Amino acid sequence: MKLPDSVYDVLKYLCLYGLPSITLFWAAIGTIWGIPYTTEIERTLVAVNALLGGLLGISTISYNKTKIEDK
Repeated sequence: MKLPDSVYDVLKYLCLYGLPSITLFWAAIGTIWGIPYTTEIERTLVAVNALLGGLLGISTISYNKTKIEDK
């Protein structure tokens, strides 16, 4: 599974910065304001981030294999 560079870059930054920041923000604000289902939403965001991270890892392995085979 190979992703185009632009898609990979967007997903990478989303996984590294976007989703963790959103998750932390949601957990803090949800707790402060008593928003219902805060824990469930927080855990869902963490699961989505883990899934995207895994897919990016697979894409990186595939890309690196191709580079090695091209040599």
